[in-house]
Amino acid sequence: MVEPAPARVAVVGSLNLDLVFSAPRRPQAGETVVGSAFGMFVGGKGSNQAVAAARAGAHVELVGRLGADSFGRDLAAALEADGVGLRHVLRDHANGTGVAGIIVEADGTNSIVVVPRANGALAVRDVQRARGAIGSAAVLLLQLETPLEPSIAAARIARQAGAMVVLNPAPARPLPAELLALVDVLVPNEPETETLTGLEVKTLAGAERAARALLDRGVGAVVLTLGERGALVVDTAGAEAVPSFPVRVVDTTAAGDAFCGALAVALAEGRPLRAAARFACAAGALACTVLGAGPSLPRRDEIERLLGGG
Repeated sequence: MVEPAPARVAVVGSLNLDLVFSAPRRPQAGETVVGSAFGMFVGGKGSNQAVAAARAGAHVELVGRLGADSFGRDLAAALEADGVGLRHVLRDHANGTGVAGIIVEADGTNSIVVVPRANGALAVRDVQRARGAIGSAAVLLLQLETPLEPSIAAARIARQAGAMVVLNPAPARPLPAELLALVDVLVPNEPETETLTGLEVKTLAGAERAARALLDRGVGAVVLTLGERGALVVDTAGAEAVPSFPVRVVDTTAAGDAFCGALAVALAEGRPLRAAARFACAAGALACTVLGAGPSLPRRDEIERLLGGG
C-alpha cells in the first residue's frame, strides 16, 4: 500500500536561539540566584511550531529571517535535521539572529525575555516571495513575534488559495479587525484572551463568553488553551471542553507551541476541530515533561501513544 503524502503546513514566524536557565526561583531586582542547569535550544514561536508540526507528521515550510551569524547557522542546521523546509528563511546581514533568555523555576513555570533582532525585519515582500509555499499548504500557522503586516499578507494569500488560517496571538497585543476576519481558528491562552477581549477568563463560563466575543469580531472558531485543564473549543456549533492529560511537569516553555503545531497538523489532515484539539492537548502535555523548547516537542508516535493510553 502506498503511504499518503504528509499534510502540508506553512508557518510564518520567528526563529530564536533560546538560552535556558534552571533555577529554584526567579531573582528579585538586584538579586543573584544560583541556577542548577543551562541549555541552548532552537526557539522562537515560528521555529518551535514548525518543528512541532514536522514531528507530528506534516510537511512543513517555514517563512522567516535568521541573522547571518553562527547562531543562525546552528539554528538552520537543527531545523533542517527535523525536516523543516527553509527555502523561504532569509539570511539577514543587518540584524542578528533573534534570542530569548528563559528562566525555568523548580515547579516548571517560566519567565522569558525575547530580543527579536532579525525577526523584527520580516517584511511583506518576504512573504510574497513564499506565495507558492503558503498557497500550497492546507494550513497556514501564524504567531505575533514578527510584524503584523507580513502575517496579514500571508493570511490573505492562504485564504485566496483555500488554506485554513490558524493564529496563535502570542505575545498578546490588540489585533486589527482586518487580521481577525482572516482567521479560521484562533488559539489564545487565558491572558491573551483577556488582552484581546477585556473580559475575565477565570471560569469556563467566562472563557466561553470571551471566546464568543472573538467570534463576534470575525474569527471562525476559538480554541482557548487552559494549561493543565486542557482547552475550550468554541465555534458556531457550540462550546466543548477538551481535557488535558496528566503528566509530570518539568518545563512548560514550549507547551503552547507543541499544541499549536499539532493542532495545525490535525486540521491539515482533515480532522474535525474537536478531535484536532484533543490531538493538540496530548502534544502540549508531552512538551511539559522535558526541559527546553526544542527537545520537548513530541513526535507523532509519542502523541499517538498518549492518545491511545499506551
